[in-house]
Amino acid sequence: MFIGITGTPGTGKTSVTKLLEKDPFYQVIHLNELIKEEKLYSEVDTERDCVVADMDRVYDRILELQDSFYAVTIVDSHLSHHIADIVIVLRTSPAILKGRLEKRNYSADKVRENLEAEALDIILAEAVEWCAKVFEIDTTAGNVEGTFGDIERIIRGLRNGDTDELEKEFRPGSVDWSDYFFD
Repeated sequence: MFIGITGTPGTGKTSVTKLLEKDPFYQVIHLNELIKEEKLYSEVDTERDCVVADMDRVYDRILELQDSFYAVTIVDSHLSHHIADIVIVLRTSPAILKGRLEKRNYSADKVRENLEAEALDIILAEAVEWCAKVFEIDTTAGNVEGTFGDIERIIRGLRNGDTDELEKEFRPGSVDWSDYFFD
């Protein structure tokens, strides 16, 4: 089983997947690191301070890395919904997200771009359009253990073929930041 953990930068993807990778049941691939380490990008966007991933090469490399020894391969990245059919979208209130991104020393323009993306549900909308199954978790409270527990429940439900209640509880669109006002 191949699952993407996606969401706007700062929503807790890496924090929670670091807990998941401690479990020998899961193979975790930190996609952003992989893209940079293996130069799986087509260009460097200096204006936006990022690389432009070559998603065809990324997808091929993920397939090469996927190890059948593990019951579940988890891909951590704001891009994972581009390559996974099952995704868990992490969401955080823009008011909280702003502080998290500023602590990373993101430029004011990059902070604003990510806050707008979160408020407008950009990643969620893409995931719903492109992926077979989408779950949404609000991580505003910053409780990594709680998010970890929610993700484990979702994975357990997927493995058991019992997701009806989970699809209701973690329904895409259940988190709404549309009333967020930008400074």
